Amino acid sequence: MNDHAPLRPNPTFPAGFVPLAGTSQDCDNCGNAESLGFQFDYAYQPIVDITTRQVFAHEALVRGPNGEGALTVLSQVNEANRYRFDQACRVKAIKGASQLQIKEPVSINFLPNAIYRPEVCIRTTLAAAKAHGFPLDQIIFEVTEGERVEDGPWFAEILREYKRCGFKTAIDDFGAGYAGMKLLSDFQPDLIKIDMDLIRGIDTNRPRQAIVRSLVRLCEELNIQVIAEGIETSAERDFLQDTGIHLMQGYLFAKPAFRAVAELHF
Repeated sequence: MNDHAPLRPNPTFPAGFVPLAGTSQDCDNCGNAESLGFQFDYAYQPIVDITTRQVFAHEALVRGPNGEGALTVLSQVNEANRYRFDQACRVKAIKGASQLQIKEPVSINFLPNAIYRPEVCIRTTLAAAKAHGFPLDQIIFEVTEGERVEDGPWFAEILREYKRCGFKTAIDDFGAGYAGMKLLSDFQPDLIKIDMDLIRGIDTNRPRQAIVRSLVRLCEELNIQVIAEGIETSAERDFLQDTGIHLMQGYLFAKPAFRAVAELHF
């Protein structure tokens, strides 16, 4: 790849999208997973709307080629292959969702520290969405609050660029780290997912109840949708519903399904 290659016009940019000025690497082959030297695939877990009893979205979760846990894959990611892995993840998640004929939005985790120019790095995603007929507004880019980001304002700029392209954005594991409130002051995503450690046993834990109620009120004011993740009991579900949360994810509804659409349980 050439760091100083001119930014070439790309037909996969959506109408009205104008890349920022500058130069970039040539990303034509960035989404090729074969160049990584290891294999991976995806499981899909639904996020449900308990008021309509329908699927709101599916989170694409990295797995080994035979369904092994995410750690078996992520332990092979390093500084040398981080960018290629991030790009390959987008392509494989979109392709898999298309093959499974998923009609709802798909949430894809991304690595902000792998991105050098958001408006250029997004090319691979745009090309994959076009190739597989997957609408841009059905793609959610999700990043964990705990992801170590060297430059907070730059991270916010990445998310703004994604939003400008027509994607939705989400912050996962909100409440698990210490940067969440600062991040919300710089950028307001479409969604936040409350960390499962705050959710576990919330029906009997008053401090967690107070924290989650406050988060719900804050997100209402900022026009951010809230997802509660890691729901395992009906008591947790009922408390969260009474608090005003209707988007939920967890084993109570469905476990991740490897290369498949999960069967729902309400």
